[in-house]
This record gives sequence, structure tokens and C-alpha cells, in this order.
Amino acid sequence: MLQELIGLSILDLMTDVNRVACVDPENSLEHALLVLVKSGYSAIPVLDRSGIVQGTISKTLILDSILGLERIEFEHLGEQKVKDAMNPNVTKIRPHDGFVRALELAINAPFLCVEDDDGRFIGILTRSSMLNRIHRSMKTEMHSSYRPTSS
Repeated sequence: MLQELIGLSILDLMTDVNRVACVDPENSLEHALLVLVKSGYSAIPVLDRSGIVQGTISKTLILDSILGLERIEFEHLGEQKVKDAMNPNVTKIRPHDGFVRALELAINAPFLCVEDDDGRFIGILTRSSMLNRIHRSMKTEMHSSYRPTSS
């Protein structure tokens, strides 16, 4: 099982850029919140127009940015930009990086942004997809090693 996991390709496990919800740094926080709510994600990548990851934006970051002293100031959602609230610290990986490296990085990140060798965003690798693959391998190994006893 371990050898099988070590040999897994990032490309086989990742979600392609065309299936990933993202926003532009110049989008309003209102737009970003709408994308987050509609997609069901808690955080998504922020990409510039050339496809380079600039950061991530989450529901929590958006709400923190409109939190006033006494109330949440929803009226500011349309005024503020994603670039003003996003987290610029992004966990990134390249397709040729190994599964073990991806797993190590995913310990502290719900998803990794996958970039090509030119630094352009090509998709995400979720912690969930990695755990599902590990689980499937474990079940297969356990099933194949199970030997029923005869009574």
C-alpha cells in the first residue's frame, strides 16, 4: 500500500482549474461571498488575470473584514475588494511533487493550490481527496489480506 501511495500522481488526485471556484483580487467581497456560498466551499483561491495565485479568500476572512464594533457591517461588502481581505499566504505544490510531500503540506491546509512550472494555477489538491485515496488503499489491502477461518 505504501509504495502505491508514494507513486501517486498529483495530477490524478487534483481537481482541475475548470472545476474550481475562484475569484479575482479586484472582485468585491460581496461577489466573493456569493461564490463561496453558491459553491459550498469555505475558502477558494484568488487568481489574477494571468492565472497566478494571489491568495485565498474565506467566509471567515470576509466576515472579519466587515465586523464593526457593535455589528456586522454588511453594507461594506460591495465596497471592499477581495485583495483587501484575502490571505496572501498560500500553500502551493507542483504536479511533479510527490504524494508524501502533498500529504505533509495538507496537514495544515484544507487544500493545496497546484501550479505548473510557470507558476500558473492548474487546480487544487484537497486534503479530502488524499484521505479518500488513503482510505481506499487501506480497505483494499485489508480486504485482500483477510483470510476467513474455516470452522
